[in-house]
Amino acid sequence: MCLNIYYSISVILAFKLKTMKKLNTLIIALFVAGTAMAQTWTLDKGHAKVGFSITHLMISDVEGSFNSFDAKLTSAKEDFSDAVVEFSADVNSVNTGNENRDKHLKNEDFFDAPKFGTLTFKSKSLTKVEGKKYKLTGDITMHGVTKPVTLDVTVNGPVAHPYNKKTVAGFKVSGTIKRSDFNFGAKYGSAMLSEEVVITANAEFTKD
Repeated sequence: MCLNIYYSISVILAFKLKTMKKLNTLIIALFVAGTAMAQTWTLDKGHAKVGFSITHLMISDVEGSFNSFDAKLTSAKEDFSDAVVEFSADVNSVNTGNENRDKHLKNEDFFDAPKFGTLTFKSKSLTKVEGKKYKLTGDITMHGVTKPVTLDVTVNGPVAHPYNKKTVAGFKVSGTIKRSDFNFGAKYGSAMLSEEVVITANAEFTKD
């Protein structure tokens, strides 16, 4: 009787072990396949711009941009609905067309560039709404503070470049953030500078 019991237990354990090995092999295979399918896209900096605007004295908009920035996009799906986006900008490259204002933006009143020299964005999801319209959610880190944000995105393409035949796609991004969320320009009230800062970006990516 004991021998039969031990034999039965051995058979059950062997079956479970074999099943677990097959399951682990399947999981690894699926992971490798998913990784292999993911495509990286490189930013074409010659066809990209990242800007912002803020209202001054409640009557006029001051616009600016960053001269130095980079972004990377990874996606396995053709419609980019699973895309992961990472972006960074050198705040020392801020450019509003006025040298004195740019210097002020870099000091401790605003970006505090010596302490927080990089602005970053890391996506959490890119959700298709309708047609070319998407919602991009993620975290912005600026002035040492990280906050969630949701941005509107229009995706154009992908298409084949007419000259080099590479696959390219365009992304038009817009949204708003509150500067108080980032302790940005805290000493200036809304009568001087608007609470909301409008973010805009146009970017062209090439499939690697």
